[in-house]
Amino acid sequence: MSGQDIEIESEDGNFSAYLSVPASGSGPGVLVLQEIFGVNAGMRSIADWLAGAGFTALCPDLFWRIEPGIQLSSESESGLQRAFELFGLFNHDTGIRDIATSLTTLRALDTCTGKTGAIGYCLGGLLAYRTACHTDSDATVGYYGVNIQERLEEAAGISHPLMLHIAGTDEFVPPEAQARIHAGLGSNPLVTLHDYPGQPHAFARPNGDHSDAASAGLANQRTLDFLHRYLD
Repeated sequence: MSGQDIEIESEDGNFSAYLSVPASGSGPGVLVLQEIFGVNAGMRSIADWLAGAGFTALCPDLFWRIEPGIQLSSESESGLQRAFELFGLFNHDTGIRDIATSLTTLRALDTCTGKTGAIGYCLGGLLAYRTACHTDSDATVGYYGVNIQERLEEAAGISHPLMLHIAGTDEFVPPEAQARIHAGLGSNPLVTLHDYPGQPHAFARPNGDHSDAASAGLANQRTLDFLHRYLD
């Protein structure tokens, strides 16, 4: 596999994305939706991990409208402070438009074999849910998405499989919010919900302070099985 930055063209301007390709040279497409820290080393490592599993992975810079090229550390106080500032400035609707454009770009790449899904973390976990609601992503996975419970009416737009990983002790998604997510999505045959009791937000972040190898490993295997099932 190999990784490089490429440019995505949109009606509102061009923005960058990190592309990682399998050693075989091609594979089903997976869009990687960033945390609030930008397309940093952690997001790039996830794209590389997916490429290692046979997918062509593309991680677009969804903060480009605010400040292009953001790469913050999730482990520093200054990085965390700036990340929350960017989160407050982020426009979710133009973000979904950029995701749809990125999906189209990914599908058109010679290294993409056709079916294309998405995977997102934190902010990207919410965006993954909204991607399933508002785009033609063939299969979508969200890790510990924040504020999904406030957008459950959008679930009427889900037309392809969606998997959500829910952190049991997520400080940004309290028990009542998790209960609302289960009540609103649990009976949808296209939606699979997995709970991780006792796990905090970002338990699957590569090399993060809250990472848990066992739970991350379980979630990641479920994710790969799900993506291979619907994208291969």
